[in-house]
Amino acid sequence: MLSDGWHLTQNVDDFLARAGDFLCSRAALHNTLLTDIAKLRVRGAADTADDAAVFGRLESAGEVRAIFCLTARGRLGLTPLSAGQTDSLAAHLAGLGHPPTGVIADRATAGAFAESWRQHTGAASLPFWRTHLYRLGTLTPPQPSPEGQGRVTDGKDRGQVVRWCREFCVEVGEQHSIDMIDAGGWEDSRFGDRHFTFWETPQGTPVSMAASTSVVGGMVRVDPVYTPARLRGRGYAGAVTVEASRAALDAGATDVVLYTDPDNPTSNALYRRIGYVHVADFAGHKFSYDAPEPG
Repeated sequence: MLSDGWHLTQNVDDFLARAGDFLCSRAALHNTLLTDIAKLRVRGAADTADDAAVFGRLESAGEVRAIFCLTARGRLGLTPLSAGQTDSLAAHLAGLGHPPTGVIADRATAGAFAESWRQHTGAASLPFWRTHLYRLGTLTPPQPSPEGQGRVTDGKDRGQVVRWCREFCVEVGEQHSIDMIDAGGWEDSRFGDRHFTFWETPQGTPVSMAASTSVVGGMVRVDPVYTPARLRGRGYAGAVTVEASRAALDAGATDVVLYTDPDNPTSNALYRRIGYVHVADFAGHKFSYDAPEPG
């Protein structure tokens, strides 16, 4: 029997066998970890021991209480932890020789881990991301709906999809995704495995786009939603989000979620109108190492 505390592995299948039920138990809250780990599992066969992700679970009284995923690029994802739990995790990770470049979690956990990491390593942290998490309640199509209809994209739409995803990344400052797209790495980008829906005018011209993940643990995340600036304010984003959300429900999702920019009251109001409910706030912190890295 394993003792209480953190248990680390690089074997994603073993990790999911032990912690998969816990991840799926709060699929909306754990949505990013669910999709990240699913993607890592698909590409896991190509990883070596040196560049594989590290997975961890916190056990107590035979139950999984929390998990983390530390990717080869150094991004640390966490489920909610107390300050004491972030301290014990920071102590474990400080000895790995693979320090995180940053952490993403619910706002309280991200802040607590950043402080724990500073205490154990001296690393400074800089907040770089904050967002609201919404979960779909009762889907409510906008009234009136803009003219046109939704359409699932196919192969001939790839050029348009790639262009709009890149434009989206430019607007929100996702430089890593821009670099991957420009280098021909679309399939390996965070958009490569998404399902895309267009809203089209009656003449068949695409005017807005919504992407969604595949169903993982009963969850689908709608991300991103993009309308070119010149076409905004006409109801297209709400309409295409409803189409993507309905497709997720039809595919069997029990949790449909999306993230929003807290500084954009227009989009937050839009998603609430079509049935999304705010459930949590998330944050990201980047770490800088002036002294030699631990390990």
